[in-house]
Amino acid sequence: MVIHDLSKQNSILNTFISEIRDVNIQKDSMRFRRNTERIGEILGYEMSKSLTFKPSKIETPLATCHMQLMEQDLVLCCILRASIPLHYGLLNYFDTAENAFISAYRRHKENPEDFEILVEYLACPNLDNKTLVLADPMLATGQSMLATFEALKPYGSPKAIHLISAIGTQEGVDFVNRNFPENAHLWIAAIDETLDDKNYIVPGLGDAGDLAFGKKLQH
Repeated sequence: MVIHDLSKQNSILNTFISEIRDVNIQKDSMRFRRNTERIGEILGYEMSKSLTFKPSKIETPLATCHMQLMEQDLVLCCILRASIPLHYGLLNYFDTAENAFISAYRRHKENPEDFEILVEYLACPNLDNKTLVLADPMLATGQSMLATFEALKPYGSPKAIHLISAIGTQEGVDFVNRNFPENAHLWIAAIDETLDDKNYIVPGLGDAGDLAFGKKLQH
């Protein structure tokens, strides 16, 4: 896997990451969603540089303009629910992309430290020979990304795979690196130190889904 850690270069991306982390700023859920959306836009822009382009002719009112335009068919996969703002950021830039939606969540067992990833709802177009983009703001253990990828396999074989995350851990990065194809790409804005005993990223930011949309009903 090719890993693109954008935190290694200073940019305006640092501002948006710092604000979704800040315990005071993140109390504003609308601002949290918008900042996550802007992170998706920046990660999508960086990802676009690695895609395939082809020569194209554009007719302006005065003459013909020759440009290089992206030729790949993208499918943006949103892992519900935390990924919705990140997904919108990507869709802002790749407005002709197809979209897939999947629910993947942790179901904890008797030991709170043990959990399994459950995939329930899934809607996806055909993936054959397309570029699949999996978006999940938090790459903690990496298990949600892998469970999503496995669930999508019946829908076809993409020619390229890109993972998009705002914040992850080295453990999560290593996990996807081991379990995804060698030619897959990971685009990530920050890699944090570790996971706590509940598998939350530290320092992280908390629960991205709750911060964006409110706390879940506990069963």
